[in-house]
Amino acid sequence: MLLKEYRVCMPLTVEEYRIGQLYMITKHSHEQSEKGEGVEVVRNEPCEDTNYGTGQYTEKRVYLNSRLPSWVRALIPNIFYITEKAWNFYPYTRTEYTCSFVPRFSIYIETRYENNNGSSENCLGLSQEDLDVREVEHLDIAYDPLPEKYYKEEEDCTKFQSKKTGRGPLMPGWRDTMDPIMCSYKAVKVKCEIWGVQTRMESFMHRIVKDILLAGHRQAFAWIDEWHGMTIDDIREYEDKMHQETNKKVGVSDSSIQNDSTNNTPENGDEGTSI
Repeated sequence: MLLKEYRVCMPLTVEEYRIGQLYMITKHSHEQSEKGEGVEVVRNEPCEDTNYGTGQYTEKRVYLNSRLPSWVRALIPNIFYITEKAWNFYPYTRTEYTCSFVPRFSIYIETRYENNNGSSENCLGLSQEDLDVREVEHLDIAYDPLPEKYYKEEEDCTKFQSKKTGRGPLMPGWRDTMDPIMCSYKAVKVKCEIWGVQTRMESFMHRIVKDILLAGHRQAFAWIDEWHGMTIDDIREYEDKMHQETNKKVGVSDSSIQNDSTNNTPENGDEGTSI
């Protein structure tokens, strides 16, 4: 198992990011989906936890066979999807990714959001065993390199400025001077107990996770003028509409979604698909 803790700062408050994250995940899922590939929403319903109270549970299928490297595609069937299960008790979330035909492969992510610049040393309460092997990596949404396939000039945080808030462009050293500032703390465990490919697969998946974290957080900020000012009810309405449209693009029926939105409250939220 390879454990890394990624810390991603944003020029937002934790409360603002709750809306921005939901908007980003929903819009991104829709944009990336097409016939036979993309994100299918299977369940979206309230859940309870003895430690964290009321939250939102989502289950999705992420179809991505043709987007994988050839050496990975050689190991998997043509009809391929990853199951994503997420429990959101914002500002704490858990997300699990599994693959039914590879039972020894999984990605487990614990996330907590705090109003600081990444200075908390163990806000996720990791065990001493995990702390002993944890690698901490600070990601910069403005200046860390991003693969060309993810780059869009309008989402470049060194150039973008919000018309609604006036925030941006982000200058060098912005994480030490920006107000407001928040951080996404993500402990990511990748496990691939397959002889011969374990090290290669675990490192490969962490590279994917890192790229997706950078791209997703950049989009959440770059799209701020689209979502800033929305309420949780506005987001729920947007989610429902886009989930139905996305499932149609992927090629599944709306009836396949098990959705109970009658108890949605400001504490509930969606999570996943962009890690």
